Amino acid sequence: YNDAGAQIANLAKSTQAHVRASGGAPLEIPDGGYHGDYIREIAERYVAQHPDDAAGNDLDAMQAFAVAALRHEQDLDMQAFGVKFDTYYLESSLYTDGSVNKTVEGLKQSGHTFEEDGALFLRTTDFGDDKDRVMKKSAAKGGDYTYFVPDVAYHVTKWERGYHRAINVQGADHHSTITRVRAGLQALAIGIPKGYPDYVLHQMVTVMKGGEEVKISKRAGSYVTVRDLIDEVGRDAVRYFYLMRKGDSQLVFDVDLARSQSEENPVYYVQMAHARMCGIFRVGEIDAATVTGDGVDLGVLSEPAEQELVKQLLDFPATVKGAADNLEPHRIAAWLLETARAGHTWYHKHHVLGEPEAITRARLVLARATQLGIAAGLRILGLSAPERM
Repeated sequence: YNDAGAQIANLAKSTQAHVRASGGAPLEIPDGGYHGDYIREIAERYVAQHPDDAAGNDLDAMQAFAVAALRHEQDLDMQAFGVKFDTYYLESSLYTDGSVNKTVEGLKQSGHTFEEDGALFLRTTDFGDDKDRVMKKSAAKGGDYTYFVPDVAYHVTKWERGYHRAINVQGADHHSTITRVRAGLQALAIGIPKGYPDYVLHQMVTVMKGGEEVKISKRAGSYVTVRDLIDEVGRDAVRYFYLMRKGDSQLVFDVDLARSQSEENPVYYVQMAHARMCGIFRVGEIDAATVTGDGVDLGVLSEPAEQELVKQLLDFPATVKGAADNLEPHRIAAWLLETARAGHTWYHKHHVLGEPEAITRARLVLARATQLGIAAGLRILGLSAPERM
């Protein structure tokens, strides 16, 4: 968890500027600082809870307070989204427990570092980078470690803790981090494989509402939280929209579409297909759990719409495996949409109940298989499978 480094220092200084402004001083946000109203709100809460520092002199206390406040907000977002982290690993602990210094010493001993103009460099070009990278700035520039150094230290600890398969999910602006972190891990020569860790990079999301883009900028202060989206359209829609595109492709989150109850809304369309299958059993007063293929002649499912639906269902295991192997959950979202489309088509074209017994029994099996398949796909993506809509 990012609670150290240059960005956190700017967060603390931005909070300090608002604390001092609340006492009558001019508001002076530092270069690279944060301008949003949420910083002002954090500053107001800090003053309320730290009346002995209304002048804003204790920068360390303000930093700890601001980090904790934003961590709390992010935790609420994750809870609303249905995501639970088992462990938070604080970046600051990598400095306090000596992991960063140990990693830097290991890199020096590896022979892949050099000094130039007072700065310490890592020869990342030895491992495929386009140029060597600064590890530690010169004293004239603050003498701080650059951001990828604690990242290398963190992944060393992760490897040592037994996590030999690691998948980092990050924004596309972290693309250069991949080469640098992997270079650092290889330079240490401690047995970590070249492709460690895996990365899944996501593009920024464009949020549209009422035909206009909702601007998102943390530093400018105008941003949309996950909870905002969930409040607008519900958790299922937010999760599906985020998962329906490959991570590195641009996502336009259309709030109006996500709220609509129409076949243009993919999550509504998929869940409606599941509800329709459930409705068949409800209308027929049949316990769906008792429906199996035992003794049923499935050969009577000869209509083109039935054949297409069967084909979609048979693709499910391979789709799940491909999604897992390639870290591409959007494959399951796409399968759900295609299966829902096939299911709706079959539902509209062919009756299940009231047909000759052999056909009804076979179509009940197909309805049950479709119900189970869609429910399984939704469950993998963390979505609900409503029985009525």
